[in-house]
Amino acid sequence: MYEGPVQDLIDELGKLPGVGPKSAQRIAFHLLGVEAPDIDRLQNALARIRDGVQFCTICGTVSDKEQCRICADPRRDRSIICVVEEPKDVQAVERTREFKGRYHVLGGALDPLSGIGPDQLRVRELLTRIGTQDDGVDVTEVIIATDPNTEGEATATYLLRMLRDFPGLSVTRLASGLPMGGDLEFADELTLGRAVAGRRVMG
Repeated sequence: MYEGPVQDLIDELGKLPGVGPKSAQRIAFHLLGVEAPDIDRLQNALARIRDGVQFCTICGTVSDKEQCRICADPRRDRSIICVVEEPKDVQAVERTREFKGRYHVLGGALDPLSGIGPDQLRVRELLTRIGTQDDGVDVTEVIIATDPNTEGEATATYLLRMLRDFPGLSVTRLASGLPMGGDLEFADELTLGRAVAGRRVMG
């Protein structure tokens, strides 16, 4: 245990995902040795995240405007929606350059043990988007791109039940090639690109 501000910093860093006690200590002592302008830049970046980041009113991803860059792009195919769990998954799919439609961020996955049910996710907003024309364009396909783990599969199954009664709507799931129990953000571009290109119909 260190004294005062140093221990406070280690404790706060240790709360970050993927940062254990030793990593937190290493980062804290690195920050102790950097120049004041570097600390100021880090502090300003954190303040901008707190004060300047909002969520896109259409898809729910992080944005610095009311609409994100993808939703505001008229070249994107409005008839296809790719449903992902988190904003980081949008970037993972975008890196493949295989998908030209738009996204819907659920804000997580179904996990009853942690108290996360459909009401805690952006499922209602998804159903509203599918039931409403976007500039005269109907949604004809929903790609479910939840993580290939237990919670992601449960979420995909639930969404299929919710979406199967929409007339003329095709519901697809990312194809094989993604490892079970993994996260989209850690998949390489080739594997994820093939999964997007070879998606399959559910149900």
